[in-house]
Amino acid sequence: MSGPPADVLAGLPPWAVVTPARVEHIGRVAGLLARWAAERGADPAEAARWRRAALLHDALRDATDEVLAGFCARPARWPRSIWHGPAAAAAARRDGERDKGLLSAVHYHSLGYARWDDAGRFLFLADYLEPGRKHERELLDALAARAVAETDAVLREVAAIKVRWLLHIGRPIPRETWDFWNNLAAGRSSSSA
Repeated sequence: MSGPPADVLAGLPPWAVVTPARVEHIGRVAGLLARWAAERGADPAEAARWRRAALLHDALRDATDEVLAGFCARPARWPRSIWHGPAAAAAARRDGERDKGLLSAVHYHSLGYARWDDAGRFLFLADYLEPGRKHERELLDALAARAVAETDAVLREVAAIKVRWLLHIGRPIPRETWDFWNNLAAGRSSSSA
C-alpha cells in the first residue's frame, strides 16, 4: 500500500481530522467526481468546485464529539454518524467558503437535500458509489456508469437504497432525506427545486 494520496492530503483544510483510510475514501470520491465532471464537459471552475466539495465532505468524519461541537451544535434529530457534514460545512464557512451550493453539498451529503445544485447531487452519488465500497459492487458500478447520462434516475435509486436501509434498521427518516426522496419521486430535478 502506498499510503494516502498526497494531492488529497495537500488539499485538506488544516482543521481536518481524518484517518489514512478516510483520506483514501475522500480521494476515491474526488476521483469519481473528476471523472463525471469530465464526462459532463463541466468547465474547470465547476470541476474545481466539485473537488472542493469532495475534500470537505468527510474532513471531520473522524473527529471527536468535542471537536465537532467546536464548529457547530449537533443537530438534535440526527444521529451522531452524520454530524460531521454540518460541522465541516460550518468549519469551511469559518475559513471563508461562501459558495452556498458547495456548503449545502457538504452539510447534507449523508442525507440528501431537495434544493441541491449539481455539486450536492453528484457528491451524494460519489460518496455512496465510490469504488472502495465492497457491498453490492456490481450494482454500485452499474449505477456509477449511468450517473452522468441518467442523473435523476440514479439519484432516485441511491436515495431508495438509503431509505430502505433506514426502514430496515428501524431508524427515523430525517426530514431532509424525506423531502429529497419526495422531490425525486415526484420527478422534479433537485437542481430546479
